[in-house]
Amino acid sequence: MLDFEVIAKIIQTSWPSLLLGVQNTLIVALSGTIIGLIIGLVIGGLKAIKVDDSSSKLVKTIKKIYDVISTIYIEVFRGTPMMVQAVFIYYSFLKVFKWGPFLAGIVVISINTGAYMSEIIRSGIQSVDKGQTEAARSLGMSNIQTMMLVVLPQAIKNAFPAIGNEFIVNIKDSSVLSVIAITELMYQGNKIAGSNYKFPETFFVVACIYLILTTTTSFILHIIEGKMNHTRTSFPQSDSSSKSVHLAKRVK
Repeated sequence: MLDFEVIAKIIQTSWPSLLLGVQNTLIVALSGTIIGLIIGLVIGGLKAIKVDDSSSKLVKTIKKIYDVISTIYIEVFRGTPMMVQAVFIYYSFLKVFKWGPFLAGIVVISINTGAYMSEIIRSGIQSVDKGQTEAARSLGMSNIQTMMLVVLPQAIKNAFPAIGNEFIVNIKDSSVLSVIAITELMYQGNKIAGSNYKFPETFFVVACIYLILTTTTSFILHIIEGKMNHTRTSFPQSDSSSKSVHLAKRVK
């Protein structure tokens, strides 16, 4: 059974270390999610662009090579544990970059998240009504202009719940980065438990903190999602052509 007096004492004596762990956990998770989203936008957006039949053989070849490379990247980082990725990337490039564990952890979680974000963005792009793409193309937009100005903004909006979920996942999965000595919450929990030998009580406190972080984040994301969807009438929208046409006229 848990000793709640011990739990209270752990909180009272170790709160600075726990607070530092929370701070580093949020920094790593948020940075990794934002950078991962950028990676996902680039990879998912370019992967979703269709090459016209009129394109040159060079363009078609480059697109095929890109599709193969991006698919390998996505499958590798989605198919291997983040803990293994962290150890491999950190120690493999330690002599090259001479980086610390904190920077390495952000890089690892960003690359890992980017693989998942690529598929999330691709699914978001597929959820956008094809009629909007056809309307933009008929008004003279290029494939890239159509993707950047018409499709991607709506894809991000449609995929926001999944993007927010990745942030919540990263808050929890950042715990595996303790394997490369990042002073996030799990690392601090191990350090505290190693000094007081009260493992059940210490990790009960750590688990409660993770629960508070994820629950609060989920609540905030739910509010943001509600505000984003407030003006949306249906999904998928079959006609938001006024906005698309307005963008197209500006480009044209």
